[in-house]
Amino acid sequence: MARRKDIDGSSSVPGFYGKELRWQREVAGLSLEKLVEGSFYGKSHLSDIERGERRMPLELARHVDRVLGTDGYFERHCEDVRRARRGGHAEYFVDVLEMEGRAQEIEEWDPSLIPGPLQLEPYIRAVVLAAHPTSSEEELAARVVARRDRAWLFEDQRAPETWLVLHESLLWNPIITADDMANQLAHIVEVTRRRRSFPQILLRNFGAHPFMMGTARFMTFADAPPVMYTEGMYSGQLIDDPGLVRQYAKAYGRLRAAALSPEASLKLIEQAAEDYRNGKQPSYVA
Repeated sequence: MARRKDIDGSSSVPGFYGKELRWQREVAGLSLEKLVEGSFYGKSHLSDIERGERRMPLELARHVDRVLGTDGYFERHCEDVRRARRGGHAEYFVDVLEMEGRAQEIEEWDPSLIPGPLQLEPYIRAVVLAAHPTSSEEELAARVVARRDRAWLFEDQRAPETWLVLHESLLWNPIITADDMANQLAHIVEVTRRRRSFPQILLRNFGAHPFMMGTARFMTFADAPPVMYTEGMYSGQLIDDPGLVRQYAKAYGRLRAAALSPEASLKLIEQAAEDYRNGKQPSYVA
């Protein structure tokens, strides 16, 4: 039998919370299956919470308190865990942050920005300051760290397979210095060479296309239905209605069909990086 992995309750608030949950469950003599019985959640969800890898939904916390007789302990503290998991991220992004760690595949469209996990520090600082110009250096540093912590989504071989559709304007409309932009685009090329992410460029002169307004991020899972996330400057919306997600997914398929192939897109990104290094504005594709 495999040895059960201990939980380090000192590592984080979610870790402390999860360790207490496991202790209370085992004192009550209950298995994971027995504790979630009568709730809408599965044992894998509860197991992830015990390991500090997933937050406790309020309704599940109430169920656990009722079954274990813990006098509202888990309900009272589940919001503390949510805030702790937030780190340098916006409140509305917390659920997405949790989901992407369990995703099998991610598909994304962004018409105006390089996706967060691919951004290097100069790019992150420019984006954050554009939206939050009064940020202190401490707040800015926390956002940089939080965004770079998500780099594993593209840099780790165990990360979900990711398809990206990016607008060509991202290449020729720099928001940082030419040298920094060259490094940023070269980073995308380097990460793509690891064959876990596949970028496609939608040319600026293509004309009307799906998703002309807003971003789109699809996530598929082994144990849950797919979801879509869309985001504005100060808000985000998670869509889980199956019919609506399916409709958006069809539109995303049409968008990918309209974009250049991954091979042609990579060459375009490489050329843009080279142009910036040589002091030239990247050329438009006719």
